[in-house]
Amino acid sequence: MPSAAPLRRPRTRREVKQVQKLFAALQSREEGQTMAEYGVVLAVITIAVFGALTLLSGNIVGAITRVATYIT
Repeated sequence: MPSAAPLRRPRTRREVKQVQKLFAALQSREEGQTMAEYGVVLAVITIAVFGALTLLSGNIVGAITRVATYIT
């Protein structure tokens, strides 16, 4: 099985600039992934909250009605 070619250090300014651009692109990709992960978490939480409110809406209305009749 052939081994991978050894990494060499960049020798010219052009090569250094290319390496810097590569690292900048990788960093921006990571930030994009993080934002996507936050979006997915937010969507799951939103769905869970709406689901809970739908399931508990009758109990919530009943509790508010009892409080309202107690106050008046």
